[in-house]
Amino acid sequence: MKIAIGADHAGFNLKEEIKKHLEKKGIAVIDKGTYSAESVDYPDFGEAVAEAVVQKEVDFGIVICGTGIGISIAANKVPGIRAALCSDTFSAHSAREHNDANVLALGARVVGVGLALDIVDTFLGASFEGGRHARRVEKIAGIEEKYCKPQTSNKRERE
Repeated sequence: MKIAIGADHAGFNLKEEIKKHLEKKGIAVIDKGTYSAESVDYPDFGEAVAEAVVQKEVDFGIVICGTGIGISIAANKVPGIRAALCSDTFSAHSAREHNDANVLALGARVVGVGLALDIVDTFLGASFEGGRHARRVEKIAGIEEKYCKPQTSNKRERE
């Protein structure tokens, strides 16, 4: 298993703890930043992790900011991403089993290290159940397809 992880300055310390935890378990981790507690913008790291997931560079992503809200919103803007903000293990396994979430979002100012590691283990240990849940995930993909507009490669062309 390979995981992409990214965080802003508020999530930096928790990101480092999660990286150590995953690496001890033999899980490969690709760190998409940030690399210090110096102030940065969370959308940059949410997007970087999300892109790694949709490009199949990794199996799953983990994104962290102060609350987990902003970075999960940013990650969810990337088509194909289903980022779930979880602050308990029940939500973590449900996100995987029912929603086929491919990115876990955490709030470093909301959960402590011990709980965060339990949430990560639960998320990564759960599997999508399919069945009636597959129909719902397909509907989410349909909404995404309906509202996502193709991006041009040149910013001038979009203006």
